[in-house]
Amino acid sequence: MPKIDIAGVPARKGSGYPAPFDAPCAERIRQRLGDAGGLSDFGVNLMRLPPGGWSSQRHWHSHEDEFVYILEGEVTLIEDGGETLLRAGDCAAFPKASGNGHHMINRSNATAVYLEVGSRSQADLITCSDIDMMSPASDGRFLHKDGTPYPDA
Repeated sequence: MPKIDIAGVPARKGSGYPAPFDAPCAERIRQRLGDAGGLSDFGVNLMRLPPGGWSSQRHWHSHEDEFVYILEGEVTLIEDGGETLLRAGDCAAFPKASGNGHHMINRSNATAVYLEVGSRSQADLITCSDIDMMSPASDGRFLHKDGTPYPDA
């Protein structure tokens, strides 16, 4: 049956970033709805971002379009060009290869809930804008921008 039992989808708290880059994302909770539904061409994640939490390190994708839709609460979207408040019913799109690093921070007093949608290109390289880190989608490792791996990764 195509209906996904959201309550039965595993929730993963935190991120895979090496320390200390994992700390701002430590309380976020992700449920991989696309995986639960057997999707392979694109991913859909239900994200819960508590007050003070970051969605990710600020980043951009070389080969993956990304889209977010805010369901509940509000977050501050931070990009190269500044900050934008996103509230329930707002959405944002991030075209691949833009070089415009983005992430969201919950500066409110309530948990924000949003959908995160992205393509799944194995050629994708995620580049962090503010720190010395990148990650190839092909293996998910975290590397310095010179290609050397992080010791904890």
